[in-house]
Amino acid sequence: MPDLNVETWPLMVPGARAAGVREVNNPFDGSLLARVECVDWDGASRAIETAHRLYRDREAWLPKQERIRVLEETAARMGKEAESLALLIAREGGKPLVDARVEVNRAIEGMRWCAQALRAQAGEMIPMNLNAASAQRLAFTWHELIGVVLAFSAFNHPLNLIVHQVGPAIAAGCPVIVKPAEATPLSCLRLVRLLRASGLPDAWCQPLVVNDIEVAGRMVEDRRIGFFSFIGSARVGWRLRARLAPGVRCALEHGGAAPVVVRSDADIEQAVPLIAKGGFYHAGQVCVSVQRVFAHHAIAEALAGRLAEAARNLHVGDPTLEATDVGPLIRPAEVRRVQDWVREAVDRGGRLLAGGEALSETCHACTVLFDPPGDARLSTHEVFGPVIGVYPYRDESEAVQRANALGMAFQAAVFTRDLDAALALGRGLDAAAVMINDHTAFRVDWMPFAGHKTSGLGTGGIPYAMREMQAEKLVVIRSEAL
Repeated sequence: MPDLNVETWPLMVPGARAAGVREVNNPFDGSLLARVECVDWDGASRAIETAHRLYRDREAWLPKQERIRVLEETAARMGKEAESLALLIAREGGKPLVDARVEVNRAIEGMRWCAQALRAQAGEMIPMNLNAASAQRLAFTWHELIGVVLAFSAFNHPLNLIVHQVGPAIAAGCPVIVKPAEATPLSCLRLVRLLRASGLPDAWCQPLVVNDIEVAGRMVEDRRIGFFSFIGSARVGWRLRARLAPGVRCALEHGGAAPVVVRSDADIEQAVPLIAKGGFYHAGQVCVSVQRVFAHHAIAEALAGRLAEAARNLHVGDPTLEATDVGPLIRPAEVRRVQDWVREAVDRGGRLLAGGEALSETCHACTVLFDPPGDARLSTHEVFGPVIGVYPYRDESEAVQRANALGMAFQAAVFTRDLDAALALGRGLDAAAVMINDHTAFRVDWMPFAGHKTSGLGTGGIPYAMREMQAEKLVVIRSEAL
């Protein structure tokens, strides 16, 4: 008999019928949080057709002032529900409550930034009357929506990632269909409910969960899509990109194995808590988590020892408790995978300084290894778990070469007191962004955020994402009065 105390979320796709129900469980204790009605291809196709019909009807496009009003009112409503949203993030995604509150505040600010980006956007004047061919002409540009936005999101920031995909789409004027991660759909559904309560017509933002992964693939292939936004693994993202119809733009945000170079002159007292936070935040389940720390041999062991001490002092457990620093991994299978990778590195000569074991079926201890093998999986693949490897180096060119050895390039960091050395290392590292005396996971929501190489395509960050979802139109006026 169904538990009447467990909420069931009905479909939010106008006119579609449910094709099954997915259960959403707490990743820490496995308890049932909610049931979510999902769609088959008929429902997904209906969502696309609804959105595409809006795109083709220029008279139905939402004016700028209405988009600004909806975004700002949604931010205000989110503020009133902030604590409830934070608890939901902790319960469905496993992020500790202290960090979930930060995510909610970022999401609220993100909605405001979407409105601000729209206010600030303007076209440009193109010079004319420069020669006989351009005489008596005036030229300028404006921005129009690119088409239907299809967004596939990830579990690790279940509210803020949705804001970064849905918010810019609304600001750009695009009808958007969003598929949250199957493990964490509830924050997305709450956000869409708030958008609709703020006056956004239902058809302009349709959230859905699919009953079959191939339904998602068919959505990506659909020619009615104008822009595809994907946040998730490189393996899936690049494969989906290959299925896009000709002419469809996309933005892919994948992961990395973020390198940090720590010079011998670095302020260790400053570096240790920052590196530990960057590596163990959300149990390492962040695309730019600190993973590989290349430290000068003169300080490497001392730095590793201090990081191990910091790791041991972190409380791992129930993410809804105020005292918890690190929560569970999203699935028990991920705990087993991380444990296997750590064991492999230790068996092959890496020195285990802290952690190294599963604390339960759902939680893994914060782990520090010293000098794991360079060809171990922990050294060559994104671990997406609470593990930091410290690798001693003697020459900075060696550190840069090892940092750049992988096919991934997202964010990197350098710790040093020497400005010239910091700039030289920043120039030498393969990365889309380099943080000086800060950890690799630093981000504010208005800065460009992009992966290079296999780590992604296109540029995120609210104003940049909005611009990616628009087309620039040139207008040229010929007049004898000019």
